[in-house]
Amino acid sequence: MKVLVTGGSGFIGSHLVDALIDRGHQVVIVDNLCTGFINNVNPAAKFYQMSVCDQELAEVFQQEKPELVNHHAAQMIIKRSVENPMFDAQENILGTLNVIHHCIQFGVQKLIYASSGGAIYGEPKYLPVDEEHPINPISEYGVSKHTVEHYLHLYGLRNGLNYVVLRYSNVYGPRQNPGGEAGVVAIFASQMLRGERPTIFGSGDKTRDYTHVFDIVDANLLSMERGQRAIYNLGTGVETSDQAMFDALAKALGYAGSPLYTSARPGEIHRICLDSSKAQKELGWKPRFTLGEGLSQATEYYKSLAGLASRSGA
Repeated sequence: MKVLVTGGSGFIGSHLVDALIDRGHQVVIVDNLCTGFINNVNPAAKFYQMSVCDQELAEVFQQEKPELVNHHAAQMIIKRSVENPMFDAQENILGTLNVIHHCIQFGVQKLIYASSGGAIYGEPKYLPVDEEHPINPISEYGVSKHTVEHYLHLYGLRNGLNYVVLRYSNVYGPRQNPGGEAGVVAIFASQMLRGERPTIFGSGDKTRDYTHVFDIVDANLLSMERGQRAIYNLGTGVETSDQAMFDALAKALGYAGSPLYTSARPGEIHRICLDSSKAQKELGWKPRFTLGEGLSQATEYYKSLAGLASRSGA
């Protein structure tokens, strides 16, 4: 099968591309390298450096004729969405509409859309959160990610577009960029390895549901064959506080320092964890990695990056 992956040089997208190629699929990547890295691009994939907002995207669809599209390209920084909602909407809503339009125009069999299982629900009324939970986002990012889900529903009804929406919890693992504002594991680990004091926004009791990137890739692969016009939460159903994550990483890395505490950031929810029983039942998906196993792998990756930086004199 020929698969077009938007955001295929990014953290999650690049792992997905690797898995698709390992399984014998042809892969085309569209990525503007705004947050992704060219070093993440699998050499067996065909790469187009462009934004999903570009008009030239039509030429990619016309030339490559993908059978399936996996849409991971997005503006994903909550703080940036709050400060610049126009940019957030342009990238996440208009950019995705451009992708959807071409999927319909060129007869794509299925579109898999990476949504957010944290930002769209807002402050939960109950935990773990299932797909029936009320949608009340408290950030522009959450609004933009959920808005696309309505468009997918519309075009499914009107145009017969087949799609699967995957609402991710907090994804972590190798290749997550420690230089961004998202990704507590990557940021904390890299700061600890440099001897810096990580910053906790709030008192440390804010919780997230951490899911390993390889488990997320598994769900994307299963969604290629299963699920039709469906929405699935992907998470472990377990809350982990910022303080507990700091303590776990400090222990794994032998870090003796303490965190800095500052005000909570606007637009961020306080607690979240996801009920993924629907995905388990309909997709046959279940997380393989415990948090301990995943953190062990992730810390080894960031230690290797720190070693490379040290040897290069960076």
